Order: sequence, then structure tokens, then C-alpha cells
Amino acid sequence: MYIKDINIVNFRNYDKLLLKFEKGINIIYGNNGQGKTNLLESLYFLALTKSHRSYIDNNLIKQNEEYSKIVGNIYIHNIKSKLEINISNKNKILKVDNNIIKKTSDYISKMNIIIFYPDDLELIKGSPSVRRRFLNLELSQLHSDYYILINDYNKILKMRNDYLKKSKNFDNNYFNIITNYLIDKSINIYILRNKFINKLNENASKIYKDLTLIDSFNILYKTSINFEIFEKDYLKEKLKHEFKNIYNKELKYKTTLIGPHRDDLEFYIDNLEIKNYGSQGQQRSSVLAIKLSEIEIFKKYTGSYPILLLDDVFSELDKIKKNNLLKYINKNIQVLITTTDLTNLSRKLIKSSKLIQIDNGNIKKIVEVS
Repeated sequence: MYIKDINIVNFRNYDKLLLKFEKGINIIYGNNGQGKTNLLESLYFLALTKSHRSYIDNNLIKQNEEYSKIVGNIYIHNIKSKLEINISNKNKILKVDNNIIKKTSDYISKMNIIIFYPDDLELIKGSPSVRRRFLNLELSQLHSDYYILINDYNKILKMRNDYLKKSKNFDNNYFNIITNYLIDKSINIYILRNKFINKLNENASKIYKDLTLIDSFNILYKTSINFEIFEKDYLKEKLKHEFKNIYNKELKYKTTLIGPHRDDLEFYIDNLEIKNYGSQGQQRSSVLAIKLSEIEIFKKYTGSYPILLLDDVFSELDKIKKNNLLKYINKNIQVLITTTDLTNLSRKLIKSSKLIQIDNGNIKKIVEVS
């Protein structure tokens, strides 16, 4: 999978931009605040219909403008697909090959993106909601049904919480029906999340060792209930039992106290939690290992490699880590790298890359692969 070109109108600090990419490595360079990260954000938004930096779509529209548009031509196994997103103060319109797509679930897996950027440290240091968002976005790219599943779960969860807040005419039979619907959705979420985390662990431990020469990196899936296995029948009986036991407590607190909405991830090196005991370098390497481990997972599940976005990664790594990172960037993966300083990169990498210089939302210089 690769993106051949992108056409941006009124996005962040860009008025208009038409840019072609190399199938392999593309290096986007320039001073801070010129639009390098905004360019990667436009690609991420084109793929996932969400920004990794803002929860509000209108923030992406250039100041004093009424709309924004992003169009990109994607190739998967030499088959072209045109993706387009239009956003305004009123709505967001998704298109594939000029046809309007009404359901986000029918759009979101058309272009697969993995991004690493400085604020990704929040995956380690941030709240559980950051880690759940990571799980939801990655799994939605891998399984379009997961996007529907998590949205359905959240709707039922809200319905159940609203009903728990009722002070009069509480109908236990109706409440049990809602709970059973929630359990059915929970089971599939638990199974998919657990499978994904197991796959991450298979790859991430080796990658972390390659990056840092330190062994025993591990990701732990933390659920609000202790499950012995992630098998449908067992999960169903376990959830029914737990909801029955916690019924009075939920009535007291008027909220749903167990379920996937309370999931979390923990990251360990040598049985020490990185969040509390790891250095910032170890935390950064952990996130990078997680993101790189996704590459082969995406290849296995979708049949093609995802597009890899590395936002200002190389400035934070020493020479050994840089060289070890480059081992995971093979010729079959399209990569977009941003940097403020080309001296952070090896001559060999620069020579084999397309160079794009950004200056205040404009292309100042392009050097094609030599």
C-alpha cells in the first residue's frame, strides 16, 4: 500500500498543496512550525477520519476559512483508489472514488496508517482512555466490523448508564435486557483486543531488544474482571456472574462499573512497570517497538504493508537506535519522515529518499531519489 499524491485545501496552515510521494522513503524537512507535522496529520486524517492531535474536526480548518478538503490517491497491489474528506462547520463528507460513503465503517480500512510522534509518550504516561483509544483506532483499521462493534457498545453503555440514573419506575427486566446486549458486545471486544495484544507481544519484545539491547519487554492487558481465558462461552458466563454480583453497587454509584470501557494496558521491562520506573528513553523506545510491531500484523491481516509516518523520531534516538530502527523500514513499506535537521539522518538514508522541504505551508524544494 502507498499513497501516490495528496491534494490539501485549507488544512491547518496550508492554503493549497499538491504533493507527490515516492513509493519508498520520503523525508519532509524544515524549521519548526512550518507544517511538517500538519502534513502527516492530513494523511492520518485521510485514513482514519480522525486527527491524532485534535478531537474537534473544525480545529483542522485553516483559520478564517469555512471548509477543508483532503484528497489522496492510494494504490493497493497496483489497484488505485481515490479517497476524499471534506469538513466544514456543518458536516464531514467521506468519498471513495467520488462516491459518498455514509458509514465510516465502510471507509476507515481503505488506507492503513501507523504513526509515531512525540506525544505518543502519552500511550505510556497518559490516562487509560489514551490506551483504549489506541486499541480502538488500530483495531478499526484491521477489522472494519470492530468500528461498528465499539460504537454499538458505547451506545448501549450510555443507555445502561442513563437507566441506572433513573430514580423512579426502574424495570429490572428491561435493565437485564440492556445488560445482556452489553455483554454480547463486550465478549467480541475482549476477544479482539486480547488477540491483538498477544500479536503485539510476539513482535514488540524482539523489536525492543533490537532497539535497546534490553530483553523482557512485555504488554499486559488489564481488564476490570480477571478472566482465565478469552473464549466466548466462558466470557459470557463470567460477565453474567460479575454483573449479578455488582448489581447493588452499580445502583448505588449509578454507573456501569465493569466492561471494556474500563480496560487498560500496562508495559513492563524486567517485571518493572515502565510508566513508573522507566526512563523517558525507555518509554520512547517502548512506544516505537509497539508501533513497529504493528507493521507485520497489518501485513498479515490486510495483505499489504501500512504506510508508516515517523514524526521527528530520529532527533530523539542515538546512532545505534537509528540504525536498528532502519532495519524495520524495508523497501516494501512507504515511509514519511519529518525532521528539522537532515544531519540527524544518515547519508545513505538521505540518498535513497525523496527530500521535500516545507516552508510556511509551501513546498520550497524537492529532491527526487538519486
